[in-house]
Amino acid sequence: MPLKMSREVFITAAVTGSGSTQDRSPHVPRAPKEIAESAIAAAKAGAAIVHCHVRDPETGAPSRDLALYRELTDRVRDSDTDVVLNLTAGMGGDIVFGDVEAPFPVKESGTDMIGATQRVAHVADCLPEICTLDCGTMNFAEADYVMTNTPGMLRAMGQMMTDLGVKAEIEAFDTGHLWFAKQLVAEGILEPNALVQLCMGVPWGAPNDLNTFMAMVNAVPEEWTFSAFSLGRDQMAYVAAAVLAGGNVRVGLEDNLWLEKGVLAENYQLVERAAAIVSNMGARVIGPQEVREKLGLTKRASLVK
Repeated sequence: MPLKMSREVFITAAVTGSGSTQDRSPHVPRAPKEIAESAIAAAKAGAAIVHCHVRDPETGAPSRDLALYRELTDRVRDSDTDVVLNLTAGMGGDIVFGDVEAPFPVKESGTDMIGATQRVAHVADCLPEICTLDCGTMNFAEADYVMTNTPGMLRAMGQMMTDLGVKAEIEAFDTGHLWFAKQLVAEGILEPNALVQLCMGVPWGAPNDLNTFMAMVNAVPEEWTFSAFSLGRDQMAYVAAAVLAGGNVRVGLEDNLWLEKGVLAENYQLVERAAAIVSNMGARVIGPQEVREKLGLTKRASLVK
């Protein structure tokens, strides 16, 4: 199909993630104050959306602590910088199996399996404008780690998000994830004007070659809004690819630590570079209020009492 380049593009900054990057760069934020400050700096650089996880402030390990999410949310909302808040709901579905000849019992270290209500508890507490919904189960690069999202779990979580008035950002790591996301829309669990993030090059999901990318793009329904990213050195190349394919872009330290060879990046620098690529392609970077209008979002005030 012919390319239909985006002329108005929003940038999402994925500011910290939950991967084991906390000791690989001093710029990966850990404490809620650091994550909020990095998110605000990214917004000032041109990000309309900030996608946030929380981490243990001391170790940098991924966390599901509601107090950390509340502090982060309030710090972002209390700042004088407008930005759309997108919280992860991807935690709590991790299984690390034992030896290949004795997979059970699963390993305590790395295994984190909880129910649907608990996985969405911080979303219900903080009410971000957007939260993520990883739309499938997937092997990751680690030998025995599986990200687990069953159809029943996704139906339950998706309905909770819709009932809360929080827009689900579908995380599609492969074509089957898009297939099931369309089923969630068909069943009325997610709204028809869905939002999807195409996650390219994450082992062992969809490889980030352009043929696979365009197959993913072509599977996105016309009435949906999509964004895309790839990892590491391909992050900026995918800024251009996503815009050319008619989508929006995501950058940030969750997916890439480097500004260039030998130079560790900060989130705002990655956003600045992405914004320059978008502008140089003849498109316009849009802000948070335009994103709210485009996606039907409602801005919420701080929850501090």
